[in-house]
Amino acid sequence: MELTWYGLSCFRLNERKHASVITDPYNGKTGLPALKLKADVVTVSHDAPGHNYVSAVSGMQHTLDGPGEYEIGNVFITGIVTKSSAKANNVIFLFDYDGLKVAHLGDLDKVPSQTELEALEEVNVLLLPVGGGNSLNAAQASELVSMLEPNIVVPMHYKLPDINLELDELDRFLKEMGVTDPTEEDSLKISLTNLPEETETVILTPKF
Repeated sequence: MELTWYGLSCFRLNERKHASVITDPYNGKTGLPALKLKADVVTVSHDAPGHNYVSAVSGMQHTLDGPGEYEIGNVFITGIVTKSSAKANNVIFLFDYDGLKVAHLGDLDKVPSQTELEALEEVNVLLLPVGGGNSLNAAQASELVSMLEPNIVVPMHYKLPDINLELDELDRFLKEMGVTDPTEEDSLKISLTNLPEETETVILTPKF
């Protein structure tokens, strides 16, 4: 499976013979280049311009923006609502590609309850907001990693050049995690057979 990041909380999940997925597409008012993507499924964690610009994605057959269990194009998708302290509820999406589980936490703004965490017990790849603002800050994100113990953590929703949102730099999260030499990739190619045993932080270069 291949994971590509476009900045903020927007990723493309792609696997042969499976539906392609775009998460949280943003509009052109964030300071980042306008998106022009193609996928079968779009997920929206909450109704905000930096996360819900579905019209940036062509070829889409399904839009998911709430809780539930779905099977689309050989991908099992679970939407889990988390209570928010400051805004409308957030939806975590868990994607199961033949046993490889990827969790996109959306704009999660506090560490989830034990009940909410139970659905995330076996997460291989955690797409984790780390930049504060309306989502987890570095300390909260680091705490959640220690609770979930995923194989791979991919930080998202942090400060990038030209972005016009008030977000923290990635370095703050890396310091909380004690990561001094993170793995950096243009995209993440993973399978159940090549997952690290210990939690590894992978920094993706945004594809603009």
